[in-house]
Amino acid sequence: MTIPKTADIVIIGGGVMGASTLYHLTLRGFNNIVLLEKDEFFGQGATGRCAGGVRYQFSTPINVELSKHSLPMLEQFKHETGQDIDYRKCGYLFVLTNKIDDEYFSRNVQMQNKLGVDTVRLTADQVHALVPMMHFPDAISGSFNQNDGLVDPNGVVMGYVDAALRKGAKVESKTSVIGLLVDHNKISGVQTDLGEISSPVVINAAGPWSAQIGEMAGLKIPVTPVRRQMFTTSKLPDLPKDFPFVIDFAQSLYFHREGEGLLSGMSNPNQLPGFDQNVDESFELVNLDAAISRLPMLEKASMVSHWAGLYEITPDSHPIFGKTPIDGFLLVTGFSGHGFMHGPIAGKLISEYVLDGHFSTMDVSMLDLARFDEGRSIKEYNVV
Repeated sequence: MTIPKTADIVIIGGGVMGASTLYHLTLRGFNNIVLLEKDEFFGQGATGRCAGGVRYQFSTPINVELSKHSLPMLEQFKHETGQDIDYRKCGYLFVLTNKIDDEYFSRNVQMQNKLGVDTVRLTADQVHALVPMMHFPDAISGSFNQNDGLVDPNGVVMGYVDAALRKGAKVESKTSVIGLLVDHNKISGVQTDLGEISSPVVINAAGPWSAQIGEMAGLKIPVTPVRRQMFTTSKLPDLPKDFPFVIDFAQSLYFHREGEGLLSGMSNPNQLPGFDQNVDESFELVNLDAAISRLPMLEKASMVSHWAGLYEITPDSHPIFGKTPIDGFLLVTGFSGHGFMHGPIAGKLISEYVLDGHFSTMDVSMLDLARFDEGRSIKEYNVV
């Protein structure tokens, strides 16, 4: 197997960030680009192991604005690329069971409404009416947006990759980056296990592995991999077709329809950082018990599948866009569990930065790498 020796741009990481970046660069007429993915198939890392949720409900204006740009792009995805991604607007329901979260979400809904997002605040009675099959005696309030929903992650990645291939871009799977080529503090290419590729621009879209890529050039990128896991169930005939994506926020416990059954996941507050993507079966029992407590009909179901994936966490739970201290080495990473839903706009934005020297669709310059050293971090509250 041979790989190109040179490229105008090399993208590291074949998940949604890399695929979207590749596609949006080709839309601008650039096709001397190489996308590198270490696995056999694209989108099988963090993207392929996510729950597929997309939402407008965030606690900072910049994340809401990213959703306002990105989710409409997903709605138009099939028309634009020809790939069906099964966008289902089931709605997201955050159920709030303590006073602090209730107060935060009250402010969040007001902020989202000011930005033109139609999130509504629900009383406890309205929560019970929306999901009467669930057990929430401790609900104080809820937050609901009917335009939030679910999308097929694999469809998005392959839609972008296939469309970019049709425009002449190059993609290489089963190709690991083992080094970065740097000359006088300027990127000059990448070293892979199949040989070198010379390039004046290298984009790190490696998600949970971004910090490892940065270390190859002596650069510290504050992205930490953290395991998250979920399971799916057998058919639940009593589960309504319009069952929303439900999040028990205080427990970081979530549910959504998956085929004729259900998908449920739960964040482990004691999970140590690392790249382990094996299912922690002891914590899975904690998830099962919590899920059955909230949705008693789960006692009648059996588990069909389970898996674990990685979040790419930054110190402020916001992504990192743009330049690094190494000229030509750029970042689009650190989306802290909401990268899949922001992948479309993220790829477009970093393509603008590469080709124009600035972000034009929306200004994400505040989400640069330097913010962590300069004390400009902004905390996202709505991370599950």
